Amino acid sequence: MMQTEARAAAVAPAPAPAPAAINMKVSLGAATAPTPASAASLPHVTGPFRTPERRIITKEDMDQFISSPIRAALVDFIFSCSDACRGLKISHPVVTSPVVTAVTTVLDELEKIADATPPEENPKTRFGNPSFRLFYDRVQKALPTLLEPVVRPREAVVEVAKYLEKSFGDRKRIDYGTGHEANFMAFLLTLYRLNLLTDTDKPAIVLRLFVRYLSLMRKVQFLYWLEPAGSHGVWGLDDYHSLPFLFGASQLVDHKYLRPKAIHDMDIVDMFAKEYLYLGCIQFINRVKTTASLRWHSPMLDDISGVKTWSKIESGMRKLYVVEVLGKLPIMQHFMFGAILPFENVSGRAVKDEDLEADDGHLHVYAMGQEFPVCCGMRLPSAIAARQREGQARVLPFD
Repeated sequence: MMQTEARAAAVAPAPAPAPAAINMKVSLGAATAPTPASAASLPHVTGPFRTPERRIITKEDMDQFISSPIRAALVDFIFSCSDACRGLKISHPVVTSPVVTAVTTVLDELEKIADATPPEENPKTRFGNPSFRLFYDRVQKALPTLLEPVVRPREAVVEVAKYLEKSFGDRKRIDYGTGHEANFMAFLLTLYRLNLLTDTDKPAIVLRLFVRYLSLMRKVQFLYWLEPAGSHGVWGLDDYHSLPFLFGASQLVDHKYLRPKAIHDMDIVDMFAKEYLYLGCIQFINRVKTTASLRWHSPMLDDISGVKTWSKIESGMRKLYVVEVLGKLPIMQHFMFGAILPFENVSGRAVKDEDLEADDGHLHVYAMGQEFPVCCGMRLPSAIAARQREGQARVLPFD
């Protein structure tokens, strides 16, 4: 075993140079983010509870959010969860509280809904499978009942359920991206703010709950061919996810043998994918995108593999997440706020799901003369769809 692990320290063969068009070099230390307000100034949860609404409507609202206590609370929660899983394998024994167990059961029940909602056969599109909308509707209907035994006070279910619902993707567009992933962490933050989850639970939040959620989302992505949300996703870390790379890098900090360049060794990746989120994502990408090397279809990951230490990668992932997810208006304009996660915007406007004005089910800032909604720009086919259709890999526009 020691010899197998030690292979990770060997220098991986350099892949063939990529064309200039995708020869993207990234400095993880280059991203900078404004200093947020202190999360300590966030008021205690008192209610009354209500269905969360969208409150980031304009660029001014976004500027307000960046300096808000709720944004600081979300950042602190995610980063402290990353700290909690530092150096730990997924199989590491962790404290599992009754609430962690209960949320795991909820995710298990949601997977049963997916199993009972098969995709439409032979859809007339290479984009998302229309059966996802039926799955989404069933999840939305089931969540209040599933969460009622978990959430206290029970009146808060209306808020908590909305974040978990939104973590499955966009019903209308049948897509999924880092904004939806952020909603799952927001769901967990609501439980934390209600004192149902505590700091002691944070290792289990990553190694049990987030891992279980990621497994469920991979299944949903495969079943319904969810599109990557946003036309630039294929040039990022992953078509869908960002946080597994942050948490996964934290897991690997100070690992005795595994080095960042180990992602180029498929034997190493396959051996450790079930224990480390970062390597699990690399394995997933390699299995889905089989028509080219990592350098061609995931140039950012290829570049990052040249970083010397996992601690530097983990630090860089934090900066990238703050700037590229929580700091982007096209992503955060879909985020919702209520009594548990409060935010007072500048525009004074709040938008509920049923009030959405755009034809595709979104309310975009460009509708008010602000900017074009790059989150919903050019539609991209799912790489999973291309891989599964006809049972073999197909060349995609971004391969």
